[in-house]
Amino acid sequence: MKIPFLDLKQVNAPYMDALKTAASEVVESGWYIRGAYCEKFEKEFAAYCGFAHGVGVGNGLDALTLMLRASIELGRLAPGDEILVPANTYIATVLAVNAAGLVPVLVEPDARTFNMDPARLADACTPKTRGILAVHLYGRLADMNAIWKFAAERGLLVFEDAAQSHGAFLDRANLSSLVSRLSSNAVAYSFYPTKNLGALGDAGMVVTDDVELANVVRMLGNYGSEKKYVNKYRGVNSRLDEIQAAFLLAKLPHLDAWNARRREIAARYVGEVKNALLRLPEIPADPREHVWHVFTVRTQDRATREVLQRHLESRGIGSLIFYPIPPHRQEAYAASPDGTEFLLPADRLEGKFPIAENLADTVLSVPVSQVLTDEEVTEIIGALNDFVV
Repeated sequence: MKIPFLDLKQVNAPYMDALKTAASEVVESGWYIRGAYCEKFEKEFAAYCGFAHGVGVGNGLDALTLMLRASIELGRLAPGDEILVPANTYIATVLAVNAAGLVPVLVEPDARTFNMDPARLADACTPKTRGILAVHLYGRLADMNAIWKFAAERGLLVFEDAAQSHGAFLDRANLSSLVSRLSSNAVAYSFYPTKNLGALGDAGMVVTDDVELANVVRMLGNYGSEKKYVNKYRGVNSRLDEIQAAFLLAKLPHLDAWNARRREIAARYVGEVKNALLRLPEIPADPREHVWHVFTVRTQDRATREVLQRHLESRGIGSLIFYPIPPHRQEAYAASPDGTEFLLPADRLEGKFPIAENLADTVLSVPVSQVLTDEEVTEIIGALNDFVV
């Protein structure tokens, strides 16, 4: 039995007629950028997420960068301000902070959830700290109650990188009274094809309740222009294509069912994998807070992970590592030629983030897509239980 980590052809196959119809309608419309389909998807996805405004952009990295740049243009942040970001994340989170002219300050993760550890925020703060960019890694919501509470006490802005958490739900009724009526300034989504809600190409969105911020994001993504040939900002070209918006509109009604199936599969893994060599992720008290973009197990060390990956491969089961190199170890964040740190503060040095580094050495993700059959899930469970070193 061959079980790929993710088969996008199989994911999209049941909706091929709807996708072909969507593509045909866009082509026949004669309008291909920021038209009726984009506007409709912006409204529907923002409402689905519980926000008033959505702005479609070219990709998830642009969504992150433009929501931060818009905050600078509005005078809420200033170039050189420090933004707290998780040390355990895809590099796009850190790149976006730098691209906006801000300084990322890394915060160690909670090894239990993989997300930013709110208990470590205070130690990372300096007089230059102005915001927090939380990431909902692997599909699990970060501890937003604690993050919002900390931000409210310090007067910090809060942003979210939700590139992996489409459809994750936070029950606001259970939040502390201090933050129950707060929300993040903006949330960035990616619709890269592998996401829980994926386009058939690159696409992204910023959602927010702040109409001013939404308008500036929209202008920044359109060369800094609201009116043709009148440029208020030094913008970029980052706009959601009509055809991708149409594809996403066709797929959005199925997202909750897809996430429900992922939760079923994750529950089977957690309940049926009994191998002491593997550390399994936990299911949150409210299962709606996790949409299982990936299901990630941990091994004792890098060598054990390599043996596990070869074992799964021998059984025809695909696996991937998210992510083998943490941002602060990437060559892109090495010292500049004169030996100074030019993108991250000095505390980015090797050894300052042992939890993030250990996760990079020990995590391995196994298939969890909604298209897996019960038989395939049973096969994966069996392979994990059979693993020995």
